[in-house]
Amino acid sequence: MPTLEGVYRFLLTPRWLSLHVVVLLVIPAFVFLGRWQFGRFEERSANSDRVTANIEAGPVPLERLAGPGRQVRQDDRFRTVTVAGTYDPSHALLVRRRPQAGMPGYYVLTPLVTGPGTAVIVNRGWVKAGATADTAPEVPPPPTGQITVTGRLRPSETEASSGIRERSGLPAGQVLLINPATIGEGLPYQLVGGYVELTEQQPKPVAAPEPVPAPDVGSGGGLNLAYGVQWWLFIGIAIGGWILLIRREVAERKAQESPHASSGDVVSEEAGTVAN
Repeated sequence: MPTLEGVYRFLLTPRWLSLHVVVLLVIPAFVFLGRWQFGRFEERSANSDRVTANIEAGPVPLERLAGPGRQVRQDDRFRTVTVAGTYDPSHALLVRRRPQAGMPGYYVLTPLVTGPGTAVIVNRGWVKAGATADTAPEVPPPPTGQITVTGRLRPSETEASSGIRERSGLPAGQVLLINPATIGEGLPYQLVGGYVELTEQQPKPVAAPEPVPAPDVGSGGGLNLAYGVQWWLFIGIAIGGWILLIRREVAERKAQESPHASSGDVVSEEAGTVAN
């Protein structure tokens, strides 16, 4: 009768040792991937909650959250702010590569002079691209006189935060990033270290660029949570599959040994009969 040690001796063969190593490497890898996805879920959920709270909060004066040469905090993204001043169309800019509703176009930036030597960049909205790459888009002029702007506060864009690579050689009056530190070079006033994405202005102009849609807060990382659970389910599948393969191998080996044992019993019985 085969011993337990003999039945499972195959587990020490090179083929099975390789399988053990694979399983032992896969399990901690799946644990790490699951924990990473859960971390991303927590991070995105916190970000989603913060953005949602900022969007729903009541408007506050711009100077409470930002000022000339002072960077906008990430925690203040999309807070609704109000600011009064006069537009300076002589230093207006177009931001390239800004599609909206599936159409290519530009954002329209215009400095709003808020006081002696200070201003804030206002993203007045979106305009569609011209008929050709060399055709300038039609841009409604900003209203004149004293204007009160209400909009979402945004931090300066960078290559890292936007995924857009800055480059030189652009047509005059066009930029790729909304970066007040760069835009403000050579201007006759100091810019706030962020910008305002316009949602409303008083008095209302006759014509204006299309408003920029509010941010899509999304599911707050729900997909990351699902991926995390999925990776940890794979741990159970890996262990279960490993055990199943072992049990199948044991069953096959016992089945192969069983006929030999039966034949031996028959021969013994026949020999006993002849002797009698």
